[in-house]
Amino acid sequence: MFEFLDRADAGRRLGQKLAGLRGQDVVVLGLPRGGVPVASEVAKALAAPLDVIVVRKLGVPFQPEVAMGAIGEGGTRVLDQRVGALSGISEGDLQKVELKERGILESQLARYCGGRTRSDLHGATAIIVDDGMATGSTARAACQVARQLGAAQVVLAVPVAPARALASLTEADDVVCLVSARMFHSVGYYYRDFSPTADGEVVQMLDAAAGPPRRLNARGSVKEDSVEEEVDIPCEAVRLRGSLHLPSPCEAVVVFAHGSGSGRHSPRNRYVASVLQDAGLGTLLLDLLTPDEEVVRANVFDIALLAERLATAGRWLGTRQDTSRSRIGYFGASTGAGAALWAAAEADAQVAAVVSRGGRPDLAGPRLAAVRAPTLLIVGGDDSEVLALNRQAMARMQAPTRLEVVPGAAHLFEEPGTLARAATLASEWFTQYLLPSGEGRPAPDQQ
Repeated sequence: MFEFLDRADAGRRLGQKLAGLRGQDVVVLGLPRGGVPVASEVAKALAAPLDVIVVRKLGVPFQPEVAMGAIGEGGTRVLDQRVGALSGISEGDLQKVELKERGILESQLARYCGGRTRSDLHGATAIIVDDGMATGSTARAACQVARQLGAAQVVLAVPVAPARALASLTEADDVVCLVSARMFHSVGYYYRDFSPTADGEVVQMLDAAAGPPRRLNARGSVKEDSVEEEVDIPCEAVRLRGSLHLPSPCEAVVVFAHGSGSGRHSPRNRYVASVLQDAGLGTLLLDLLTPDEEVVRANVFDIALLAERLATAGRWLGTRQDTSRSRIGYFGASTGAGAALWAAAEADAQVAAVVSRGGRPDLAGPRLAAVRAPTLLIVGGDDSEVLALNRQAMARMQAPTRLEVVPGAAHLFEEPGTLARAATLASEWFTQYLLPSGEGRPAPDQQ
């Protein structure tokens, strides 16, 4: 029996547990890589800054998965004397491992923090978050690093950990753990989805946290009257799974059509969705195929099928009381962009704006000329093949259309700052065409 759907689910539940710290001087610090998606949700729940604290496990040379200690920023080193004694590791062996891991640590610091101002911990409460704790070596090192950086209080927050490791951890002032396991297996055992977190995803989450502040209510807090809901949308013989976010009141909803090999849990689309939510837009991240359908490669490129399901989701929003009068936008990535434009070309389409990010609008073929909704095409400057396809598609369109090229971005927008730029462009486009405050602004010249 899984305790958590994925890291985001674990983070949301940790955020609820830590709600008493909301409004205090806190900084949320994720342990890269897997701890950052958890920390991101905690930071959102507490309306707190998000940063990373970089530590590296020191693995036993002949059995690297077994931790004999950990190192952290500022020369911090924590050793597990018991493991070291049992494994017979010499000081020379330890130094070799540490030298290697120290080099990786420094490169990670440059990757995650280069060009970005670090959060000031002096006098603050540091909430250190990981996706789970096994031996506790990295957690202890992270707590020591936070104190060296000036934190007044240190809280360790993890979704799951062995009860014995929790009992022996004294470096934190407080420990919050959702599942204290007496018969601990492994951290991944407690997750339904424990797929690896890439460096690019960590950078994107940090970029998101450093972006525009979330919309505030009159009391200066993040709005709490929004809807967060997992939904099932009936579509002929199947049901489509979606993640729905609605502000109150909801004036517009952007429906996401992901690309091949991706889904509604895609960190890139979730990041873009968070930026749109900060602008006051509702979002519906949608799986256009069922798990059984996804394994058939032909379905991923069946643009007509994907477009019909996207349109079905739009019609479903029209049946809800809270979205029946909302304007609808489509955000498509990769093949999802072709589906979005195909659906927008239908004679009865009610879509008011479309954005494609690294998309394949050319897959909509002859239907491009029938699209009436203002369309923004966002392409990476280093994605030359897709850029050429977007220019060809744009030449066939009659609707107000603009092409934005993000310098230095490849197809997946994994380079630092590039996805943030794409999300900002999408937010500005949808705000202009979907929200009442954007009405009356001049349409962009077709390029």
